[in-house]
Amino acid sequence: MRIDLEGTTALVTGSTQGIGLAIATGLAAAGARVAINGRSESSVQRGIAEVRSTVPEADLIPLVADISTQEGSATAVELVADVDILVNNLGIFGAKPVLEIDDDEWRRYFDVNVLTAVRLTRLYLPGMMQRKWGRVLNIASDSAIVIPAEMVHYGVSKTALLGVSRGYAKEAAGTGVTVNSVIAGPTHTKGVEDFVYELVDSALPWEEAQHEFMVKHRPQSLLQRLIEPEEIANMVVYLSSRFASATTGAAVRVDGGYVDSIVP
Repeated sequence: MRIDLEGTTALVTGSTQGIGLAIATGLAAAGARVAINGRSESSVQRGIAEVRSTVPEADLIPLVADISTQEGSATAVELVADVDILVNNLGIFGAKPVLEIDDDEWRRYFDVNVLTAVRLTRLYLPGMMQRKWGRVLNIASDSAIVIPAEMVHYGVSKTALLGVSRGYAKEAAGTGVTVNSVIAGPTHTKGVEDFVYELVDSALPWEEAQHEFMVKHRPQSLLQRLIEPEEIANMVVYLSSRFASATTGAAVRVDGGYVDSIVP
């Protein structure tokens, strides 16, 4: 199967590192024009350099904006007016005892992890529906289903994102536009490395630390290792393609079997 996204424009939020960078690289390799988003000029330029190190011919748009704000979203629409593939990847996470999470922290997680996706979808979905083709993909998490005791606020925000995806898919029904969530499992990124070392001995070498983390904190994983960002990106690129035309309103798992369920 050869996925060809030539002639499409994609926006991947939070795409200067980690899963977002891998998704941007995968979409660019498939031929899409991709907007690389970060909050600083330097991070965006580093992201662009990273993508081009793998896809030298990549057609990339620098999008320097704090996309979690209304001003940042307005900047996105100004620079990239028409988007065919919207990947709402931006998210924050961190461990904190649930009884210590105050109202402001709950609001911050919903603002970044939920309302950013809501706002951008509201801005870009009408154009997709008018053009009779488009893809909206919200990067969720296994934590949306298996709420982690150490970061309840994060898990609940991702649960909300699943509902948002289903709701917007109903709005786009019959238009040729699909809206889906991707449930990413425990993934190897720099941010996750930091998170792992919050929970295990920071003196351990990475491979030992990763193993201890999976055994103690993610024992349900059938993969028994962290997922690589490129593995998440592969699913996103497929769902962005015309091959995935009958998949909408879905929560598609790339979780290494972490969620103990025989249905998606």
